[in-house]
Amino acid sequence: MRRRVAALVFALGIGAGLVACGTPRPPVNGRIPDPPASAPPLTRVAAQVDVVGTRGPMNQASREQALQAAAAQGKAELLKRQLAAMSAFGDVDLYAGNDARLLVDGPATFAAMFAAIGQARRQVVLESYIIEDADVSRQLADLLLARRAQGLEVAILYDAVGSLGTQDAYFDRMRQGGIAVCAFNPVNPLKRARYHKISHRDHRKILVVDGEVGFTGGINISAVYSSGSGGFGSRGSAKPAKASRSAAAASPASAASDATAQADENGWRDTMIQVRGPATQALHTMFREVWSQQHCEGTVSAIALPPGPPAGKQLMRVIPSTPQDTENRIYTLLLGSIRAAQRSVYLTMAYFAPGQDMVDALCDAAARGVDVELILPSRSDFSPVMHAGRSHYERLLKAGVRIHELQDAVLHAKTAVIDGVVSTVGSSNMDWRSFVHNNEVNAVVLGEDFGDAMTRMFERDRAASRSIDLVRWQDRGVWQRGKEFFSRMFEQWW
Repeated sequence: MRRRVAALVFALGIGAGLVACGTPRPPVNGRIPDPPASAPPLTRVAAQVDVVGTRGPMNQASREQALQAAAAQGKAELLKRQLAAMSAFGDVDLYAGNDARLLVDGPATFAAMFAAIGQARRQVVLESYIIEDADVSRQLADLLLARRAQGLEVAILYDAVGSLGTQDAYFDRMRQGGIAVCAFNPVNPLKRARYHKISHRDHRKILVVDGEVGFTGGINISAVYSSGSGGFGSRGSAKPAKASRSAAAASPASAASDATAQADENGWRDTMIQVRGPATQALHTMFREVWSQQHCEGTVSAIALPPGPPAGKQLMRVIPSTPQDTENRIYTLLLGSIRAAQRSVYLTMAYFAPGQDMVDALCDAAARGVDVELILPSRSDFSPVMHAGRSHYERLLKAGVRIHELQDAVLHAKTAVIDGVVSTVGSSNMDWRSFVHNNEVNAVVLGEDFGDAMTRMFERDRAASRSIDLVRWQDRGVWQRGKEFFSRMFEQWW
């Protein structure tokens, strides 16, 4: 979708960029810390992290209690080991007392978002890479204008490239209704006093209502999500697709082509997370920071979380990333967690062009007996990334990594669950555009309770996927290999 329009605009200057800038800088600098040899005591882990609860920052004793509550869900040793791996890369900011809920596909996400906006009392802020002029976005505009007319503060931040196809009239209507609207890094430098790099895009998807309930993940405000996907969406009795006998005998490339029509029909597969509790404040702060950095017109008020009992029992991280970061914290989270994994690594990635360090980590994990499984797309709205990812298949398969390609929908989700205790849902893909060029955000939930829900979701996606067999993959044709080779050459630029 237009997530990759950014790549097309970026391509206008890629020739000069390749000469002037060379290879993009890596998302992690210096030596990668070794994973912990064993799980440290909980008291030591508590001393290495910062935890914010409903009453603010916690002391050592309260941090230990918060970590113990997450560990008590199960797999305590694995959780402590994973937290130690995170700490090896630097500061770890945690939020305790959250309620986290998975939202699978567009219909469930839009219903929850519209309900939250309808119940708002003070403020609604929305940040989205794509806001498409379609039925769902017009319904959203109607709702936001109604809430603004009732006196609420409403602000919208959209990416100028991601929303390139949306007419100015759509946003002008909201401005005329009193909503503060701002475009991130306009392509036309005359539209902003201070021009920014065209390759720097805001790929985040954030909604925060009253500073109390927040949403983030991979779903844009776009029509492609309206119907849901074959295995999860609002199509009633829709079931995961099963490969036919003839498809099973076909080559990987032809099987992917055969899935195209069905994927178009069944919609886009994506995931969001709804959060209540202190972690929502992190999302709100990110929105206000970008609003200020972009010199957007209008004020976005700070709203403190109201006092009261914890919204839930979940321990969370909220990890932002920008091109200005010395190291990409989403990348280091995934890399460190995979390197520390003892039992399982389940990744679902719409765009998979991971780079050498990440491939090494996945292969090493499989080699030491970790169950490493990837769900990747069978087709893509931007095929060079898909082919770049496929160029790694042979090495991954030989190492024991199991790879599945989703058949019944266009895959756009960016999720992971590692050792059943580290779960992440966000906007960041496992590619260099996300790790080096974009503003991204991932929500991380720690503990086995949420990890179990993530694993069940992964299993449903796996049932709707076709597994890649090493022997058959090695028989793929010269044309397919050529696309992989040339896409791999530019992996760091896609």
